Amino acid sequence: MTEPDRSLARGLARLTPAGRPGNVEGLTIGELSARTGVAPSALRFYEAEGLITSSRTSGGQRRYTRDTLRRVSFMRIAQQVGLSLGDIRRALASLPEHRTPNRRDWERLSSSWRPQLDARIRLLERLRDDLSGCIGCGCLSLTTCPLYNPDDVLGDRGPGARILLDGA
Repeated sequence: MTEPDRSLARGLARLTPAGRPGNVEGLTIGELSARTGVAPSALRFYEAEGLITSSRTSGGQRRYTRDTLRRVSFMRIAQQVGLSLGDIRRALASLPEHRTPNRRDWERLSSSWRPQLDARIRLLERLRDDLSGCIGCGCLSLTTCPLYNPDDVLGDRGPGARILLDGA
């Protein structure tokens, strides 16, 4: 069996841009998008921001290594729990040689985010529990606002929904 035949048998070969079987390494942006659920435009943005890297084929197409799947999945989960791209960038930069997080890394990183996540959970619980009442936004339109916020005294504590944000 020739080397191209062995590659095809192992499922490693793909069609080259010319339509011939060849050994094209890495995931295309479409494959990475399909596997991670992240839009190709977001993947290009992550790459422009230095959060992921790719190599290019002779035809200029992006190719991503398989470990990029874990890196993008990590980024997606971190965003879903409310972390900013800055938080994610710092977390990834803290890894040795900028590698993809492994289990031990994930445990360390996630425990460092615990206080931030706990504060967000408390805020969401207050929002859920007080959604029908005054939140201290300063609108003074609810009939109960004169009871919770007479003369908009909460406005002196800053902008936004002060009762929810301050936990008052």
